[in-house]
Amino acid sequence: MIKDKIREDLRDVLKKLQIRPDDLELEHPLDFNNGDFSTNIALKIKKKELPIPFDLADKIIATWRASGLPDYIAKIEVAKPGFINIWLEDNFLITQLKEVLEDKERYGSSTSGKGKTVVIDYSSPNIAKPFGIGHLRSTIIGQAIYNLYKFSGYEVIGVNHLGDWGTQFGKLIVAIKRWNKGNVNDLTFEKLEKLYVRFHSQAEKRPELEDEARSWFKKLEDKDQEARKIWKACIDISLKEFDHIYDLLGVKIDHNIGESFYDDKTEAVISLAKKKKIAKKSQGALVIDLSELNIPPAILLKSDGATTYGTRDLACIAYRKKRWQPDLFIYEVGSDQKLHLKQTFAVAVKLGYGDLNQFVHVSHGLIRLEGGKMSTRKGKTIHLEKVLEESIKKASKIIVSSNNKKKLLKKEQEEIAQMVGVGAIKYFDLMHHYSSDIIFDWKKMFVLEGNSAPYLQYTFARCQSVINKEEKEVVFPEDTSHLKLKKEEEVLLRTLYRFPEIVEEAKNKFSPNLLCTYLFDLAQKYNVFYNKLSILGADSPDSIEFRLSLTAAVSYIIKNGLSLLGIDTPERM
Repeated sequence: MIKDKIREDLRDVLKKLQIRPDDLELEHPLDFNNGDFSTNIALKIKKKELPIPFDLADKIIATWRASGLPDYIAKIEVAKPGFINIWLEDNFLITQLKEVLEDKERYGSSTSGKGKTVVIDYSSPNIAKPFGIGHLRSTIIGQAIYNLYKFSGYEVIGVNHLGDWGTQFGKLIVAIKRWNKGNVNDLTFEKLEKLYVRFHSQAEKRPELEDEARSWFKKLEDKDQEARKIWKACIDISLKEFDHIYDLLGVKIDHNIGESFYDDKTEAVISLAKKKKIAKKSQGALVIDLSELNIPPAILLKSDGATTYGTRDLACIAYRKKRWQPDLFIYEVGSDQKLHLKQTFAVAVKLGYGDLNQFVHVSHGLIRLEGGKMSTRKGKTIHLEKVLEESIKKASKIIVSSNNKKKLLKKEQEEIAQMVGVGAIKYFDLMHHYSSDIIFDWKKMFVLEGNSAPYLQYTFARCQSVINKEEKEVVFPEDTSHLKLKKEEEVLLRTLYRFPEIVEEAKNKFSPNLLCTYLFDLAQKYNVFYNKLSILGADSPDSIEFRLSLTAAVSYIIKNGLSLLGIDTPERM
């Protein structure tokens, strides 16, 4: 990657000046007139003999020139108050364009993760609760992070940690017994949701229902036959519903493992904690003190002897460590679980399951209604299926209305509508940083122009249309030395090569939004190029081939980028 090469060369120059920077940052200036890369290293370093950053920057580039600039750098300059700006050689940029055409669907991939394993915990809906729009974030962001790591050469294990255990099942059992006469044969997912809401509504008036629910969950843990029968029915109904949602989203997770799977594995965690003498009794419960981290103690066993969500999460980590030996445990889970996961990771380290830097919580914000947070308990949830179906309908109307010229078959229209509709929803989520909260808004959810999936999909389809008109394989021109590049061509060249860098940065920061920003910028630049310059009507065969090469490269990168985001790219729109 060119950014790494420049950083390494610049470090060698700084060593000659006896400068050891802790952090050498390279940024892309917003204006290409200021170079392809820029660093503020001279502004960060304080040396008695060179107190002025501009003078230090001047000395750095003088030393670099004296050492001999690498052949991929055209020039370096100092800009006030002490920035070092770097321009890449045109030949290097053209070589990168050829690399895109050679690598095609693999462009931007790497082997940086070869020999390393990552386990990603994402989606994780709760059994018997609706797959609401609020569940979208973990599913979509988690899948994008999965894709980014896979594209970078890692062995990636995706796990759907289903919430099929806990006191909520005691509540459901009480609700089913009281208001459905204990009958499981006529249960539907919608009925389960209504029963869950009814329980909480009644419990506000009759708090004793909470005690009854806790009692039934204890029976479930003790393998009571009636409790297990009702619980199993809830799981079967829910999984069928979840599979339907995943099919709509185009998401396939490697392993679906419920929380209950770890119920008989918690004893090993508890025994290890006792053996290591880190667990102690407190008010009848078994806890692990975490006061050195200024956080509340982690509870392994409640005072009634029941295990906790945290205990099962620790058993889960132990299982994953034994089965996959991951180098990294990534949890794409909402920000409301910050304290819980902080406790879980801290105890996992104490138990010897890994180092703290091996555990990562990608803490996403919430999708909120204008009136506040969504709540399954109050029945204030927007079902994701309804959102997706409505989005597909909106896309379908647009495609049908513009189909006079395209002559798409009805089946094609339906397929494209699903790609565009689902893509719009996914992209709206992913274009935001994972930590931000999103206000649910129909108008913003489905945008067909501007920074949106439909805009990127349309740009890809436009590229394909141009290439298909030529009716032959895109061939890079044999000689580009005589070409006088237009500004729009140069701008694209100076953007294409950044894609592998963006993929790496998005992976390292668990931030798919960086990829969205790059793809939108690239699409805008291509559309300016398309509107201002004739591609197939250029003034020479070499110029036609060069502009077709740019078009093909843009199409590959948009397709690769959207694929990493889990979004399909229709050939026609």
